[in-house]
Amino acid sequence: MKNYILDTNVLLHDPNSIFNFQENHVLIPIEVIEEIDRFKREATELGQNARTVSRTLDALREQGALSGGVPLRNGGLLRILFQQNNGNGHQNHSVDSRILAHALAVAQSDKGRKTVLVTKDINLRIRADACGLAAEDYETDHVRIQDLYTGMFEMTVSTEEMAAFRLNGELEVPLNGHYPNEYCILNDAGHPRRPALAKVDVSGKKLVPILDCREGVWGIKPRNREQHFALDALLDDRIRLVTLMGKAGTGKTLLAMAAGLKRTVLDREFRRVVVARPTVSVGRELGFLPGTLEEKLNPWMQPIHDALEMLSDLNMGHEHRRAADLLRSGTIVVEALSYIRGRSIANQFMVIDEAQNLTPLEVKTICTRVGHGTKVVFTGDPYQIDNPYVDSASNGFNYLVSRFRAQPLAAHIELQKGERSELAELAANIL
Repeated sequence: MKNYILDTNVLLHDPNSIFNFQENHVLIPIEVIEEIDRFKREATELGQNARTVSRTLDALREQGALSGGVPLRNGGLLRILFQQNNGNGHQNHSVDSRILAHALAVAQSDKGRKTVLVTKDINLRIRADACGLAAEDYETDHVRIQDLYTGMFEMTVSTEEMAAFRLNGELEVPLNGHYPNEYCILNDAGHPRRPALAKVDVSGKKLVPILDCREGVWGIKPRNREQHFALDALLDDRIRLVTLMGKAGTGKTLLAMAAGLKRTVLDREFRRVVVARPTVSVGRELGFLPGTLEEKLNPWMQPIHDALEMLSDLNMGHEHRRAADLLRSGTIVVEALSYIRGRSIANQFMVIDEAQNLTPLEVKTICTRVGHGTKVVFTGDPYQIDNPYVDSASNGFNYLVSRFRAQPLAAHIELQKGERSELAELAANIL
């Protein structure tokens, strides 16, 4: 049994974190409640999380006095911490100092249980350690990037098995430890220079060939094996969730846009392509932007317009006119993610760009907006995170990849080779 003292940033990151500490005691300093109260009026995801925390605590309050301890559904106990002012000017200290003082007081008074301060604030963890107090990050939704699912593997088979695969369009082999829609580079033991590209079928028991996309999609031809895998996932009607991971220049957004345009404009499978990305800037904020909502979004969505113009140029030869026509007709809609809550998005091809800047809760919000007939594609690079509230272990993109890897309606591909330019590939590798 332990005492876990939660910082404000933990509750704002995951409003349900109160219930994730098993049978241990969860303690919340009153200063954390005051900070939560300051966020609750915001129209952002933080504001929504703050309101969720307040409602949760209010529901628990009806079961008993929070100051004395309320039982949680997982067998733990929740208690709000108060500390009387001892006249030494303590009330003028920062909020972090008061939270740390609460934790030290609990550790001193309850020596039968280990007391742990849980915070996503690195500096507060350092201060706690300096005071001899155990401190941890909130790791319930952490995914170690070194252990992240890559979505592909290699397998070597005999020449006879390879011939049977090419003839029958399937091959039953032991696939223990591999997931549906996991892609495979199938090597021929007798002819190692002639591999085949395959994937695990939805049953998880055999390998089947991928779609032949060598002729290209909307003017884009795959340049490496991973791009072949990505186009197969993007064009497969059975797969409704695709995650494309890769460093800058690997073609994540371009492939997703090309597949979306083909399935929407040529195949008439979807009503429109919806492209959205979080509005997180690189470096210092520029302040409020003038104009209409569309004009405010233009700086954030310029990478999408760049990809559209390139696709139009490759496919039609009239880049600016064709890209503008697609936007004007509503075939492509570019949006911010700020206003997605409460929507139901049906029969659309959704592309969520720069998904590494999303929190796990934001990813859940997006996925639960997906209606009937919609396909959603998340693209991201977990090594380029601009959101100060997430990192390579706690971002929603990695969390999504980890949680959906065993689901037959999902596929993940890690794009490894940069194709933007020689300079871009060199910069991504050495800088």
